[in-house]
Amino acid sequence: MKKIVVLTGAGMSAESGLKTFRDADGLWEEYPVQKVATHEGWLNDPTLVTQFYNMLRKKCWNVKPNEGHKLVAELEKKYKVTVVTQNVDNLHEQAGSTKVIHLHGELMKVCSSNDPDDPRYQQTLTEETCEIEPGTKAADGSLLRPFIVFFGEAVPMISAAAEECQDADIFIIIGTSLNVYPAAGLINYVRPGVPVYVIDPKPISAGGRNITQIQKGAGEGMRELTTLLG
Repeated sequence: MKKIVVLTGAGMSAESGLKTFRDADGLWEEYPVQKVATHEGWLNDPTLVTQFYNMLRKKCWNVKPNEGHKLVAELEKKYKVTVVTQNVDNLHEQAGSTKVIHLHGELMKVCSSNDPDDPRYQQTLTEETCEIEPGTKAADGSLLRPFIVFFGEAVPMISAAAEECQDADIFIIIGTSLNVYPAAGLINYVRPGVPVYVIDPKPISAGGRNITQIQKGAGEGMRELTTLLG
């Protein structure tokens, strides 16, 4: 069975109604990235950061996977599929994808601020518990923080993602500009000669790789790609 690795970015979830961060009306226009998505921002005002991610979680509970998410999940009927996502939502899982690597963390989890990657102090939130009271502590006594990789922090899952890319027989990129590193560098781990498909309404350059681009949104693009793959 051939292996597909799918790399997804913010454009994947845009059709579900989640704002992308970088577009003209994106979230960074409303909330300065330095205040809500950096380690310094967390240290300066953990209450603001906690409230920001509470707000995002509430929005996330009201959105559903779009056609693109569902068609990615359906690839598992014919292929071994690993989804590597830059998104912090859980829409791939909701759509039925069974192997998802989250590069930038998971919105629906909170963790220790002393050691975010220690699974003993990570909690998965439900719709009822998705609002964290500022000042709430993890089991190790540190403040509970969002399980999000802040700008400037190491990306712990990048090695696992790179290993998956090395084994890919088909590589699909959906809804990401390939401008955000280290995720953008994952294409360099894909073996020469492996077909690379890019689904994005805007033209994307893939660092000299020979790519097939489908200039459409996630849902329409995945419909076309599913036909191409047969």
